[in-house]
Amino acid sequence: MNMDFERKLAIPMEVKEMYPMTAEMTEIFEKRDVQLKKILSGEDDRIVLIIGPCSADKEDSVLDYVTRLRNISEKVQEKIFIIPRIYTNKPRTTGGGYKGLLHQPNPNEKPDLFKGIIATREMHMKAMKESGLTCADEMLYPENYKYIDDLLGYVAVGARSVEDQQHRLTASAISVPVGMKNPTSGDYSVMMNAITAAQNGHSFIYRGWAGHSYGNPYAHAILRGYNNVNGVAYPNYHYEDVIRLHEAYAKTELKNPGVIIDTNHSNSGKNPFEQPRIIGEVLSYCKKNSDAKKLVKGFMVESYIEDGCQKVGGNVYGQSITDPCLGWEKTERLIFEIAESI
Repeated sequence: MNMDFERKLAIPMEVKEMYPMTAEMTEIFEKRDVQLKKILSGEDDRIVLIIGPCSADKEDSVLDYVTRLRNISEKVQEKIFIIPRIYTNKPRTTGGGYKGLLHQPNPNEKPDLFKGIIATREMHMKAMKESGLTCADEMLYPENYKYIDDLLGYVAVGARSVEDQQHRLTASAISVPVGMKNPTSGDYSVMMNAITAAQNGHSFIYRGWAGHSYGNPYAHAILRGYNNVNGVAYPNYHYEDVIRLHEAYAKTELKNPGVIIDTNHSNSGKNPFEQPRIIGEVLSYCKKNSDAKKLVKGFMVESYIEDGCQKVGGNVYGQSITDPCLGWEKTERLIFEIAESI
């Protein structure tokens, strides 16, 4: 192979033995897993809110943010099920730029994947301990999921990964809910095929083992907007888009039909300040149409402590170093507005 190998990274069990779950954390994980699945199955009519930074960079500011979410979560828990978004891998279309905590536990230093694996597990563990909340992460690299599979409460498969066979098959073996995003082209059939694959069992090779999955009945859709052939962003959170998805689900035998509306990315043109308006529109038409209300299970929001973004190496505490985010004051106001409107 045309590459150099620096070291053999620790296998998942070694990492888990180094940083083990406590009985209290396992109890939190199991309790929240049951609650989230009831929401996705329609037994619980609360709204899911997956919210947090575009990418989890520095541990101190991320944990500060998650602690603030905990305080709000306690006030709105009867109406909103909050899942902190701690995304430790950052997909890059061209391969360059900051690739997330897993690659660079210190954004200002060169990549160190071993330290990144440890930093990723530590951050998710500390977030759960300090907030009592299980978090979400993107499954950018299917083989790395085993390092944190006992911690994550929600897994997302991104727009550039949703067509990949290994992502689909790995999703079929995951025990917690998995959201499959529409691809960047916006083709619903790609997303629906991914959900179908994830809900069925498969035999495949995973980390050198011959594995057999049983299917994930809680795999569901995420609408995040799309780009046309000219690269122009178009939203797909409108009423007509959700009804079209409802009709697509109706043609299948998929379990637990549902969709999470990603309010940033192509839905907002990466303008984070559009996110509250988008949520307001969706909640408004859900009140008027029962099919839409049953299908829409919640929202995904990019939010951090400070509005906007900065370059890698910037010194603004709690401000994104990737895509711009909604700041804390606006985030707090948004969460209470959602709670009041449902």
